[in-house]
Amino acid sequence: MSSDQSIDELARMGEWLANGHNAALATVVATWGSSPRPVGSHLVINDSGEFLGSVSGGCIEGAVVAEALDVMAEGSPRTLEFGVSDEEAWEVGLSCGGAIKIYLEPVA
Repeated sequence: MSSDQSIDELARMGEWLANGHNAALATVVATWGSSPRPVGSHLVINDSGEFLGSVSGGCIEGAVVAEALDVMAEGSPRTLEFGVSDEEAWEVGLSCGGAIKIYLEPVA
């Protein structure tokens, strides 16, 4: 991910906050094996379910968006972990077996 893309994501989150939305920031903090996105990748989500950026792909991002809505409602961060075998990898959107840890936090 280019640094410009990360800035765009954070700028969009700032716009959402300025317009009265709640927001959450998901950040890849660790990967093992194969992962489509490197450590430091971001996904920003607002309380309407809109999102920008990428932390993985496939149904992992859908799960992160769903968890983000809970994080915004509760006001507490959480760490999410996803991992799959090579055989299951394509079904969940990873290019091959691996694991990913994502830190998800509400932003005010």
